[in-house]
Amino acid sequence: MSATARVAKQIDGMMPKYFGRLPRLSYGLREIPSEIAEGTTTAFYGPGAPETGISGTYYVNVSKLDQRPLWEIPALSLHESVPGHHHQIALQQELEIPPFRRNFAFFTAFVEGWGLYAESLGSEMGLYDTPAKKMGQLSYQSWRAARLVVDTGIHAKGWSKARAVAFMRENTGLSDANIDAEVNRYISWPGQALAYKLGEIRILELRTKAQSELGDKFDLRAFHDALLAQGPVPLDTLGRQIDAWIVSWK
Repeated sequence: MSATARVAKQIDGMMPKYFGRLPRLSYGLREIPSEIAEGTTTAFYGPGAPETGISGTYYVNVSKLDQRPLWEIPALSLHESVPGHHHQIALQQELEIPPFRRNFAFFTAFVEGWGLYAESLGSEMGLYDTPAKKMGQLSYQSWRAARLVVDTGIHAKGWSKARAVAFMRENTGLSDANIDAEVNRYISWPGQALAYKLGEIRILELRTKAQSELGDKFDLRAFHDALLAQGPVPLDTLGRQIDAWIVSWK
Protein backbone atom coordinates (compact mmCIF):
# COMPACT_ATOMS: atom_id res chain seq x y z
CA MET A 1 0.00 0.00 0.00
CA SER A 2 2.82 2.41 0.81
CA ALA A 3 4.35 1.98 -2.66
CA THR A 4 0.97 2.62 -4.27
CA ALA A 5 0.40 5.70 -2.10
CA ARG A 6 3.74 7.21 -3.17
CA VAL A 7 2.94 6.79 -6.85
CA ALA A 8 -0.60 8.12 -6.42
CA LYS A 9 0.63 11.29 -4.72
CA GLN A 10 3.29 11.75 -7.40
CA ILE A 11 0.58 11.67 -10.07
CA ASP A 12 -1.64 14.03 -8.06
CA GLY A 13 1.05 16.69 -8.26
CA MET A 14 1.19 16.44 -12.05
CA MET A 15 -2.54 16.73 -12.73
CA PRO A 16 -2.76 20.55 -13.22
CA LYS A 17 -0.29 20.27 -16.09
CA TYR A 18 -2.64 17.99 -18.04
CA PHE A 19 -6.12 19.13 -16.98
CA GLY A 20 -7.70 22.54 -16.67
CA ARG A 21 -10.58 21.30 -14.53
CA LEU A 22 -9.94 19.11 -11.49
CA PRO A 23 -12.68 17.53 -9.37
CA ARG A 24 -13.32 18.85 -5.88
CA LEU A 25 -13.86 15.34 -4.49
CA SER A 26 -10.75 13.66 -3.13
CA TYR A 27 -9.94 9.95 -3.17
CA GLY A 28 -8.28 7.58 -0.72
CA LEU A 29 -6.62 4.15 -0.78
CA ARG A 30 -8.00 1.06 0.92
CA GLU A 31 -7.22 -2.63 0.86
CA ILE A 32 -9.75 -4.83 -0.93
CA PRO A 33 -11.60 -6.70 1.86
CA SER A 34 -9.95 -10.03 2.58
CA GLU A 35 -13.16 -12.01 2.10
CA ILE A 36 -13.24 -11.13 -1.62
CA ALA A 37 -9.59 -10.31 -2.35
CA GLU A 38 -8.37 -13.70 -3.54
CA GLY A 39 -11.06 -14.01 -6.18
CA THR A 40 -11.00 -10.49 -7.56
CA THR A 41 -8.76 -8.27 -9.66
CA THR A 42 -5.58 -6.43 -8.72
CA ALA A 43 -7.44 -3.19 -8.00
CA PHE A 44 -10.66 -1.34 -8.68
CA TYR A 45 -12.23 2.07 -8.09
CA GLY A 46 -15.26 2.81 -5.92
CA PRO A 47 -17.05 6.13 -6.61
CA GLY A 48 -17.63 8.58 -3.79
CA ALA A 49 -20.68 10.71 -3.05
CA PRO A 50 -20.04 14.47 -3.10
CA GLU A 51 -23.44 15.31 -1.63
CA THR A 52 -22.68 13.32 1.56
CA GLY A 53 -18.94 13.96 1.72
CA ILE A 54 -17.80 10.43 0.89
CA SER A 55 -14.53 10.33 -1.04
CA GLY A 56 -13.75 8.09 -3.96
CA THR A 57 -11.72 4.97 -3.15
CA TYR A 58 -8.88 3.28 -4.99
CA TYR A 59 -9.06 -0.31 -3.72
CA VAL A 60 -5.83 -2.32 -3.89
CA ASN A 61 -5.54 -6.10 -3.61
CA VAL A 62 -2.95 -7.06 -0.99
CA SER A 63 -3.58 -10.82 -1.08
CA LYS A 64 -0.88 -13.05 -2.60
CA LEU A 65 1.64 -10.20 -2.61
CA ASP A 66 4.34 -12.48 -4.00
CA GLN A 67 2.32 -12.46 -7.24
CA ARG A 68 1.76 -8.69 -7.44
CA PRO A 69 4.91 -7.03 -8.83
CA LEU A 70 5.61 -3.44 -7.84
CA TRP A 71 6.43 -2.48 -11.42
CA GLU A 72 2.71 -2.66 -12.25
CA ILE A 73 1.85 0.16 -9.82
CA PRO A 74 2.30 3.22 -12.11
CA ALA A 75 0.07 1.88 -14.90
CA LEU A 76 -2.44 0.50 -12.41
CA SER A 77 -2.65 3.77 -10.47
CA LEU A 78 -3.03 5.90 -13.59
CA HIS A 79 -5.97 3.73 -14.59
CA GLU A 80 -7.81 3.39 -11.28
CA SER A 81 -7.21 6.75 -9.60
CA VAL A 82 -6.02 9.80 -11.54
CA PRO A 83 -6.19 10.69 -14.33
CA GLY A 84 -8.25 7.54 -14.78
CA HIS A 85 -11.44 6.49 -13.04
CA HIS A 86 -11.47 8.83 -10.05
CA HIS A 87 -10.80 11.92 -12.14
CA GLN A 88 -13.40 11.04 -14.77
CA ILE A 89 -16.13 9.86 -12.41
CA ALA A 90 -15.66 12.62 -9.83
CA LEU A 91 -15.94 15.22 -12.60
CA GLN A 92 -19.05 13.47 -13.92
CA GLN A 93 -20.64 13.82 -10.48
CA GLU A 94 -20.17 17.61 -10.65
CA LEU A 95 -21.58 18.21 -14.14
CA GLU A 96 -24.75 20.19 -14.74
CA ILE A 97 -26.44 17.41 -16.67
CA PRO A 98 -29.60 15.40 -15.91
CA PRO A 99 -29.27 13.51 -12.59
CA PHE A 100 -29.50 10.08 -14.19
CA ARG A 101 -26.57 10.83 -16.47
CA ARG A 102 -24.62 12.50 -13.69
CA ASN A 103 -25.02 9.61 -11.25
CA PHE A 104 -25.58 6.47 -13.28
CA ALA A 105 -24.40 6.85 -16.90
CA PHE A 106 -21.78 4.24 -17.73
CA PHE A 107 -20.66 3.35 -21.23
CA THR A 108 -17.88 0.78 -20.91
CA ALA A 109 -16.09 1.86 -24.08
CA PHE A 110 -15.94 5.45 -22.81
CA VAL A 111 -15.16 4.82 -19.12
CA GLU A 112 -12.67 2.00 -19.58
CA GLY A 113 -11.30 3.45 -22.79
CA TRP A 114 -10.51 6.56 -20.76
CA GLY A 115 -8.79 4.34 -18.18
CA LEU A 116 -6.51 2.84 -20.83
CA TYR A 117 -5.83 6.27 -22.32
CA ALA A 118 -4.91 7.48 -18.82
CA GLU A 119 -2.27 4.74 -18.64
CA SER A 120 -0.74 6.01 -21.88
CA LEU A 121 -0.29 9.46 -20.33
CA GLY A 122 2.26 7.91 -17.99
CA SER A 123 4.85 8.17 -20.76
CA GLU A 124 4.32 11.93 -21.11
CA MET A 125 4.33 12.29 -17.33
CA GLY A 126 7.67 10.51 -17.07
CA LEU A 127 6.31 7.80 -14.80
CA TYR A 128 7.77 4.91 -16.75
CA ASP A 129 11.28 6.11 -15.96
CA THR A 130 13.00 2.79 -15.22
CA PRO A 131 13.19 -0.45 -17.22
CA ALA A 132 11.04 -2.14 -14.59
CA LYS A 133 8.29 0.50 -14.74
CA LYS A 134 8.38 0.42 -18.54
CA MET A 135 8.00 -3.33 -18.26
CA GLY A 136 4.88 -2.71 -16.20
CA GLN A 137 3.36 -0.58 -18.95
CA LEU A 138 4.30 -3.04 -21.69
CA SER A 139 3.05 -5.97 -19.62
CA TYR A 140 -0.32 -4.28 -19.28
CA GLN A 141 -0.42 -3.61 -23.02
CA SER A 142 0.25 -7.29 -23.78
CA TRP A 143 -2.47 -8.26 -21.30
CA ARG A 144 -5.01 -6.00 -23.01
CA ALA A 145 -4.06 -7.41 -26.42
CA ALA A 146 -4.23 -11.02 -25.25
CA ARG A 147 -7.62 -10.63 -23.65
CA LEU A 148 -9.11 -9.48 -26.96
CA VAL A 149 -8.31 -12.98 -28.17
CA VAL A 150 -9.62 -14.59 -24.98
CA ASP A 151 -12.88 -12.61 -24.96
CA THR A 152 -13.52 -13.55 -28.58
CA GLY A 153 -12.36 -17.13 -28.05
CA ILE A 154 -14.70 -17.75 -25.12
CA HIS A 155 -17.82 -16.09 -26.50
CA ALA A 156 -17.48 -16.63 -30.25
CA LYS A 157 -15.25 -19.69 -30.61
CA GLY A 158 -16.34 -21.85 -27.69
CA TRP A 159 -13.05 -21.84 -25.78
CA SER A 160 -12.91 -23.54 -22.40
CA LYS A 161 -11.59 -21.71 -19.34
CA ALA A 162 -8.49 -23.93 -19.40
CA ARG A 163 -7.68 -22.87 -22.96
CA ALA A 164 -8.18 -19.20 -22.10
CA VAL A 165 -5.92 -19.50 -19.03
CA ALA A 166 -3.24 -21.26 -21.07
CA PHE A 167 -3.32 -18.52 -23.72
CA MET A 168 -2.99 -15.79 -21.10
CA ARG A 169 -0.12 -17.63 -19.43
CA GLU A 170 1.75 -17.98 -22.73
CA ASN A 171 1.19 -14.42 -23.95
CA THR A 172 1.20 -12.11 -20.91
CA GLY A 173 3.36 -11.31 -17.92
CA LEU A 174 0.48 -11.70 -15.45
CA SER A 175 0.78 -13.97 -12.44
CA ASP A 176 -1.32 -17.13 -12.19
CA ALA A 177 -3.55 -15.51 -9.55
CA ASN A 178 -4.28 -12.53 -11.78
CA ILE A 179 -4.88 -14.69 -14.83
CA ASP A 180 -7.45 -16.83 -13.03
CA ALA A 181 -9.33 -13.77 -11.72
CA GLU A 182 -9.23 -12.05 -15.10
CA VAL A 183 -10.43 -15.05 -17.11
CA ASN A 184 -13.33 -15.50 -14.69
CA ARG A 185 -14.26 -11.88 -15.42
CA TYR A 186 -14.16 -12.38 -19.19
CA ILE A 187 -16.35 -15.47 -18.87
CA SER A 188 -19.00 -13.58 -16.92
CA TRP A 189 -18.88 -10.27 -18.86
CA PRO A 190 -18.96 -10.83 -22.65
CA GLY A 191 -17.45 -8.04 -24.72
CA GLN A 192 -16.05 -6.00 -21.81
CA ALA A 193 -12.42 -6.55 -22.76
CA LEU A 194 -13.19 -5.55 -26.35
CA ALA A 195 -14.95 -2.38 -25.21
CA TYR A 196 -11.88 -1.19 -23.29
CA LYS A 197 -9.72 -1.24 -26.39
CA LEU A 198 -12.33 0.22 -28.73
CA GLY A 199 -12.66 3.21 -26.41
CA GLU A 200 -8.91 3.77 -26.09
CA ILE A 201 -8.39 3.57 -29.85
CA ARG A 202 -11.17 6.10 -30.48
CA ILE A 203 -9.84 8.58 -27.90
CA LEU A 204 -6.35 8.36 -29.41
CA GLU A 205 -7.82 8.87 -32.89
CA LEU A 206 -9.64 11.99 -31.70
CA ARG A 207 -6.48 13.37 -30.11
CA THR A 208 -4.53 12.80 -33.32
CA LYS A 209 -7.29 14.47 -35.34
CA ALA A 210 -7.39 17.49 -33.01
CA GLN A 211 -3.61 17.90 -33.08
CA SER A 212 -3.55 17.63 -36.86
CA GLU A 213 -6.35 20.14 -37.47
CA LEU A 214 -5.40 22.66 -34.77
CA GLY A 215 -1.61 22.55 -35.08
CA ASP A 216 -0.06 25.12 -32.76
CA LYS A 217 -3.50 25.97 -31.36
CA PHE A 218 -3.89 22.51 -29.89
CA ASP A 219 -4.11 22.64 -26.08
CA LEU A 220 -3.81 19.25 -24.36
CA ARG A 221 -5.41 20.43 -21.12
CA ALA A 222 -8.40 21.85 -22.99
CA PHE A 223 -8.69 18.70 -25.11
CA HIS A 224 -8.82 16.50 -22.00
CA ASP A 225 -11.42 18.75 -20.43
CA ALA A 226 -13.51 18.56 -23.61
CA LEU A 227 -13.38 14.76 -23.63
CA LEU A 228 -14.86 14.63 -20.13
CA ALA A 229 -17.16 17.65 -20.34
CA GLN A 230 -20.40 15.72 -20.92
CA GLY A 231 -19.69 12.60 -18.88
CA PRO A 232 -19.80 9.11 -20.39
CA VAL A 233 -21.33 9.06 -23.87
CA PRO A 234 -21.37 6.61 -26.81
CA LEU A 235 -18.24 6.84 -28.93
CA ASP A 236 -20.03 8.28 -31.96
CA THR A 237 -21.45 11.04 -29.75
CA LEU A 238 -17.97 11.69 -28.34
CA GLY A 239 -16.66 12.07 -31.86
CA ARG A 240 -19.28 14.71 -32.66
CA GLN A 241 -18.50 16.57 -29.44
CA ILE A 242 -14.78 16.71 -30.21
CA ASP A 243 -15.46 17.75 -33.82
CA ALA A 244 -17.47 20.69 -32.47
CA TRP A 245 -14.70 21.50 -29.98
CA ILE A 246 -12.10 21.53 -32.78
CA VAL A 247 -14.22 23.98 -34.78
CA SER A 248 -14.60 26.23 -31.73
CA TRP A 249 -10.81 26.40 -31.30
CA LYS A 250 -9.90 27.16 -34.91
